[in-house]
Amino acid sequence: MTWGTTGVAVRFGVTRALDGVDFSVGPGRVHAVIGGDGSGKSTLLRVLAGVQAVHEGAVQRPPVGHVAFVSSGGGVFPDLTVSENVEFSAQAYGLSNWRERANHLLSRAGLSPFTDRLAGRLSGGQHRKLAGTMALLPAPELIILDEVTTGLDPLSRIEIWRLMADAAAAGTAVVAATAYLDEAERAEAVLLLHQGRVLASGSPPAVIDAIPGSIEDTAEPDDPGRAWRRGRKWRQWRPDAARPGHSRLRLEDAAIIGELSAEQGEQR
Repeated sequence: MTWGTTGVAVRFGVTRALDGVDFSVGPGRVHAVIGGDGSGKSTLLRVLAGVQAVHEGAVQRPPVGHVAFVSSGGGVFPDLTVSENVEFSAQAYGLSNWRERANHLLSRAGLSPFTDRLAGRLSGGQHRKLAGTMALLPAPELIILDEVTTGLDPLSRIEIWRLMADAAAAGTAVVAATAYLDEAERAEAVLLLHQGRVLASGSPPAVIDAIPGSIEDTAEPDDPGRAWRRGRKWRQWRPDAARPGHSRLRLEDAAIIGELSAEQGEQR
């Protein structure tokens, strides 16, 4: 079964947070949603989770109880221990015979040594991993994560993505908004949003291959409106130039060019 949105629009007053968004989510796959601030990432995830109504279009999602949503805040009770948080989640979902799965998830998350610790005393990475463990406990058909790795150390980010990869391998559809494009490159499918509209979608290689023109490194850009810094150098986009066969482009380049193209198109 495929989940997602078809022609979805969401308005907040005169602002269109989403504008005709088509997004397909398949089981057993990890999908990354990327875009700048105000692009509509969180709104799209809330629509998928069923906590945000739409003004136009249609949404396909699993039945209630088969969708898990983890916000950047986590949804963890700080005054309960790790074990008590997990048990509360099991009771809320009406699960039975859940302890073996809980122990497995806690072990995969590296939380087994901390089961008696109050959640409020966990590190940021441990807090997010506990939230992910609680969401995965009922083996949802669809799990949605809204920038849960933002601000975490690299090891914690890797461990959270490993948990989600395990879930996808077991058949769960995983949708994650992320501020880190190196994370999005690990996903099977990517959706790039800009001001509520889809700029690009597909596998990371397909999105990268769709970049028009070529990109070169330069000490000083000759067209600042089509350039951005990377380290000590500039990346200069030349939309009409032929791309060298040896060119190594990244998803970051595709995302920046997509937004540059959209903004320049809006200014015309």
